[in-house]
Amino acid sequence: MIMETVSGLSELRKRAAEQFESQGYPTTRNEEWRFTNIAPIVKAQFPVAAPVVAGPSLKDALEADPELIEAHLGRYASTADNPFVALNTAQFEDGAFVQVPANTVLPEPIDIEFKALQGRTTHPRTLIVVGPNSQVQIIERYSGAGKYFTNAVTEIVVGENSIVEHIKLNEESREAFHVATIQARLGRNANFKQHNVTLGGALVRNDINAVLSTGSEGTVNGFYFANGKQHIDNHTAIDHAEAYAASHELYKGILDGHSTAVFNGKIYVRKDAQKTDAKQTNKNLVLSENASINTKPELQILADDVRCTHGATVGQLDQEALFYLQARGINKDEARNLLIYAFARDVIERMGVERIRQYLEKALFEVLTHKSFAESA
Repeated sequence: MIMETVSGLSELRKRAAEQFESQGYPTTRNEEWRFTNIAPIVKAQFPVAAPVVAGPSLKDALEADPELIEAHLGRYASTADNPFVALNTAQFEDGAFVQVPANTVLPEPIDIEFKALQGRTTHPRTLIVVGPNSQVQIIERYSGAGKYFTNAVTEIVVGENSIVEHIKLNEESREAFHVATIQARLGRNANFKQHNVTLGGALVRNDINAVLSTGSEGTVNGFYFANGKQHIDNHTAIDHAEAYAASHELYKGILDGHSTAVFNGKIYVRKDAQKTDAKQTNKNLVLSENASINTKPELQILADDVRCTHGATVGQLDQEALFYLQARGINKDEARNLLIYAFARDVIERMGVERIRQYLEKALFEVLTHKSFAESA
């Protein structure tokens, strides 16, 4: 275990283990997990193994500079509020570490890839620390084959006046379980964009959280595509902790087959966070009468000089638009696919890394042109 050599981190691991032992796995009696039954994960009981990491290793960084890691690791993602964060903190063996010094602009994105091991539980831990006045793009990808459980935690520190774009791609096996928490802390006047794309996994839960400081701007976007019997649960929480901050959120989902999804988006505006500007939108396209989505946008506002909006929609393909395309010589299947593609592309185009946009557009196009969503289940 990598943390046994560092007293401070060893204490963090011990405390997290005690918290998980006290809390146990969440059940559907817990409001935050009401629509997501994790009994299949508990029942699987896969042995724990270290993740296979392609990218800057956390284990190496811990050995080289333990004080730097200890100054940030476990300071942002709460082990008290989320049992899976506690479990990761207690048991992780490796992950990724990215440090961007102050006044640094990286011209190329940093790639981090985690490959799961069949029949195993892995706890990937990622720590990203970006100094003041810097700029970076980071791509975090998860994949694997067969049945396994990935329990990931990513902590992101965005320094003052820095610009950070983070893209998370879930391309897990259709038999896999995936639970992940991303916790970001924005410094003054920082700009942070997070894009969360979920394509794989049998049972998926994503918690995306950000705390905003004065003058900062946070963008949280997501796209999820579920079919067959997939279940995808996205929970987001944007905490306007200080004044003059702005947040923008757009989550879009496509559901087909017998799939189910959850979206729960929370915006907190604290008492002193005057001049907050926050907008949240969740849109869902349901292609099958057997698919369903539970969506719940929430606002908790304690300040009185704010501008906050939120909304959610659940609908089917626009029949008038479908008729319009068919009237111009496009057959029904092609017209249907064009409308689905346009719905998803709205989120994909917001990503700042061109090769990722192209990759996702091609992947979606191939699914739509070679077989229908229902047939790919």
